[in-house]
Amino acid sequence: MKAYAAEMCGTFWLVLGGCGSAVLAAGFPDVGIGLLGVSLAFGLTVLTMAFAIGHISGCHLNPAVSIGLWAGGRFPASELAPYIIAQVLGGVLAGAVLYIIASGQAGFDVSAGFASNGYGAHSPGGYSLQAALVCEVVMTMMFLLVIMGATDARAPAGFAPIAIGLCLTLIHLISIPVTNTSVNPARSTGVGVFVGDWAIAQLWLFWLAPIVGGVLGAVLYRFIAGGTIKMSVPDMKTPA
Repeated sequence: MKAYAAEMCGTFWLVLGGCGSAVLAAGFPDVGIGLLGVSLAFGLTVLTMAFAIGHISGCHLNPAVSIGLWAGGRFPASELAPYIIAQVLGGVLAGAVLYIIASGQAGFDVSAGFASNGYGAHSPGGYSLQAALVCEVVMTMMFLLVIMGATDARAPAGFAPIAIGLCLTLIHLISIPVTNTSVNPARSTGVGVFVGDWAIAQLWLFWLAPIVGGVLGAVLYRFIAGGTIKMSVPDMKTPA
């Protein structure tokens, strides 16, 4: 139960910190943090929570990461469902808190996006479904590759949260214009349910693509690492 609570808290912080920076601070007049600031905010949420709860739950914060770690032989299948449920609940709770805060400003319109992920007319840069699919698959694949490599027992000890947090920052720097960057179904669901309409209609992509990418990344790492991969943390829980 402690691991599940940790996953809920961690995903809550990821969605509130990352999406909150996009909704509340990115476009603030004259001093807004912009895309660079939003990218850094997402990376910082993972970095801080990995240090805070990595030793409790592994700090997956992401169904695609949990499934990818399972595909990579790092996580038991029996734990997938409760981890994913906890992650989604944490994301939705963060979306609710963010909605309450954001709606306190006159003129707030949740249908304008609310940091939701989308393609086509709902892509920040107008990118197609095909472009969004490829982007999300590849970005999540590389995310899992970094996660598994940084937490391999052969990697330098103690630096995994930094590598993983910076990797997520880089992913956002690349892909915010394409899909607003998901690579995380819980993140997409957490804000998407409050937008409804198009965000729910397009949500399938932001479950499918990250999960496919996560599995591909795990399989790729197992191939390039060679042989049996030893974990750097116990109990089949890997900081991510």
